[in-house]
Amino acid sequence: MHSPPRPLRTRALLTAGLVCVSLSAVLLVLVAVRWSPLMSLDTTVAQELHRRAVSGPGLVRVSRVLSDRVWDPWAMRALTAVVVAVLWWRGSRLLAGWVAATSLLATLVQQGLKAAVGRERPRWPDPVASAQYAAFPSGHVMTAVVTCGLLLWLLRLHGARSLLWWGSLVLAVISVSGVSLTRVHLGVHWLSDVLGGALLGGAVAAFSAAGYTRYTRRSRRPAEDGSGPL
Repeated sequence: MHSPPRPLRTRALLTAGLVCVSLSAVLLVLVAVRWSPLMSLDTTVAQELHRRAVSGPGLVRVSRVLSDRVWDPWAMRALTAVVVAVLWWRGSRLLAGWVAATSLLATLVQQGLKAAVGRERPRWPDPVASAQYAAFPSGHVMTAVVTCGLLLWLLRLHGARSLLWWGSLVLAVISVSGVSLTRVHLGVHWLSDVLGGALLGGAVAAFSAAGYTRYTRRSRRPAEDGSGPL
């Protein structure tokens, strides 16, 4: 019988959050000033993937289903809403509210940065998909990282069994990698957009988890974990 993984330490979460936010800040500046090497890399990757997309309509259909339905931001938010409802029902009111607030904050940060940066999406004479609003950061990727990050943290907090934990981790990695690839493959994002979304999402999730742990410790309240291990 496998023992549950240990809860993540606050210092590790803060360190991860600081690394992610620092890297995302550097990337944001490079995007804003249109740093030539980064723009060149974005263009090269986008052109190569778009060429493959135009010549492979079957793969495009798969990418659209995955991107627009399975990993769509609203699907991720719906998953978060279900988790919040379960936590509330189990009596973990503070934790439920914390997760809901984190998801809302991530959306506000995402939309605020899109408006502030105002980066144009790739334009093609033969597009295979379309998207609205500005490009940086990728909302699909950021939402997926925040959602997966919070769910993994909750599993650790509840002392999930190793099999459930590692299985969820694999699914999270597949989801984040998949949505990142499909957004660029469909020609609606640059490579740096999805990287920025991943870093910002990681920062939000890590800081949220660390903040919850610190708050419950300082207020001398036990961290809510529902009614026992999963």
